[in-house]
Amino acid sequence: MDVVSDAISAVHLGHPWSHRLRTSGSWCARRDPYDGAGFYIVLKGHCWLLTDGNAPIPLGVGDAVLLPHGTGHVIADSPLDAAVAEEKAVPFEQWLEETEPRTQPDRCETEMLCGTYWLDCSRMHPLMAELPEVVHLPSRVSSHLELRAAIDLLAGELDEMRPGSCVALPSLLDLLLVYMIRAWMTEARSGAWPRVLGDPVASAALRALHANPAAPWSNDRLAAEAGVSRPTLARRFTTLVGRPPMAYLTWWRVIRAATLLRDTPDTLATIAGRVGYGSPYALSHAFQREFGTTPGRYRAQATGRTADVETTDSRNPVRQ
Repeated sequence: MDVVSDAISAVHLGHPWSHRLRTSGSWCARRDPYDGAGFYIVLKGHCWLLTDGNAPIPLGVGDAVLLPHGTGHVIADSPLDAAVAEEKAVPFEQWLEETEPRTQPDRCETEMLCGTYWLDCSRMHPLMAELPEVVHLPSRVSSHLELRAAIDLLAGELDEMRPGSCVALPSLLDLLLVYMIRAWMTEARSGAWPRVLGDPVASAALRALHANPAAPWSNDRLAAEAGVSRPTLARRFTTLVGRPPMAYLTWWRVIRAATLLRDTPDTLATIAGRVGYGSPYALSHAFQREFGTTPGRYRAQATGRTADVETTDSRNPVRQ
C-alpha cells in the first residue's frame, strides 16, 4: 500500500452514498456537520456553496468540490449571506426528496452529482487531517483527465441502474475520492503532505514503511532503503513529517491494527503479527497508549458487536 491509499483506507467506513440532482427555480438547502466527507460536481448550470463562517463560493459547470471534514454548509441557487441562508434553507434530506419529481433533463436549470463518504475521524492520518475545509477544483478539473473520466463514468451509472451497478457505483465513488485528493495535492500551494510526498527521501521511507509495516525496521535499515545516511533520514523525515521515523512507524502500526480490528475477524495475536508486534500484550499496551481503550473494547464499539472482555497481561495474553 502507498501512503495515500493507506490514509484513505484507515478511515473509510462502508459504502459511500451518491445522488444525481436536477433542479430549477429558487432553492436553498442546509446540511449540518457530519462524520464524513462530501462532494458536489456541477454538470449543468451553476450554484453557490456557503460553508459555516465563510464567504459563498460560486460553482459552475465542471467544478468539483470536496468537503473532507463534513463541514456544515448551505448549497443554493444564488449567493446568500449567512443569516438569509439559515432562514431560507430547508434540511438537506428534505431538499433531496423535493427534487425527485423534477428529473426531466430538458426542464432542469442546474444538474449536479453529490455524495458522502462515511469516515472514522478518530484516527485520521495527518495527510487527511490537513486537507482544507473545502477542496475547490474549478473547471480546471478538466486538466486532471482521470478525474474527468471518473466523473463521466459516475454520471452514466447514476442515469440508470444497469447490470453490475451495485459493484460499479461504490468502486467509482472510491476512485473519485482518490482522484480529488490527487488533484488537490497537485494544485496545493501549501500544506505539509504534498511536500512530504514530493521529497525523495521522506517519500521513499514512507513507501517502505507502508508497504511492510510488520518488518523489523530500524533507522539504519530504513536509511539504507531511502538511499541516505541515518542522520540525513532523521533530519529530513522529522522536519517534513513532524515525528521521527520510528515514532511514525509505531503510530502507524497501531492505526493499522485499529483498521484490522474494525474490518476483520482476526484474533489479536494474528493482528499483532500482521502489524509488527511480537505478542498481543505488546500491541495491547501500545494500543491503549494511543486510543485510551483496549483493542477488545475498541472492536466492540467499532463493529457494534459484544466483545470478549480481555484480561491481557505480560504473562497470559488472552484471545480477543
